[in-house]
Amino acid sequence: MLPKVLSLSLMLALLPLGAHAQTVYRIVGPDGKVTFSDRAPDTAAKAAQTTAGTAGSSSPAGAGLPFELGKVAARFPVTLYTGQNCAPCDTARRMLEARGVPFTERTINTSEDLQALVKLGSDSSLPFATIGGQQLSGFADSEWNSYLDAAGYPKTSQLPGNYRRPAAAPLTQPKPVPATADTAPASTETVRRLARPPVAAPDTNAPNPNNPAGIKF
Repeated sequence: MLPKVLSLSLMLALLPLGAHAQTVYRIVGPDGKVTFSDRAPDTAAKAAQTTAGTAGSSSPAGAGLPFELGKVAARFPVTLYTGQNCAPCDTARRMLEARGVPFTERTINTSEDLQALVKLGSDSSLPFATIGGQQLSGFADSEWNSYLDAAGYPKTSQLPGNYRRPAAAPLTQPKPVPATADTAPASTETVRRLARPPVAAPDTNAPNPNNPAGIKF
């Protein structure tokens, strides 16, 4: 009888501990980050999806991306480098838009842009693109699609109807032109002086009222 009483007492003593114990779940997010939560994995996964979708929406490629597409765009962002009067650049842009790839476009217009492009690893050929860490020089439809497939981009567009791609921007910012004596703005006094009508020089040959004969010494 005594062992049963001791066993029952032990169970009653441990019962509050079990009532207050809390299960902790180990969760691996889409980015590989490990977190711990008291919520069940399914609930936490939904919360992680919401967080990842929000992060994808603030990516340089655009806002409001679907969850799966946002994950791919965050891991392998696409940047397209184009130039003026570049037919292959237009073809590459249309291909990315038709496939629904969110991308950022940088234009090459100046020698500074070209130097910056070469530093990125380009051989100065346009179009030039980066898909994550992969670099593509010159446009080849099959090659570019192969790399997009490998990165996990959908073959058909999944972009929402209200998606708007960011406007193209120069690769480098133009340097401010320093003011010189020729380009510095004129002062107010200078403007007034220049605005005054010129005063004609007196004509030495004109008759003088005080000397009608025009006698000179």
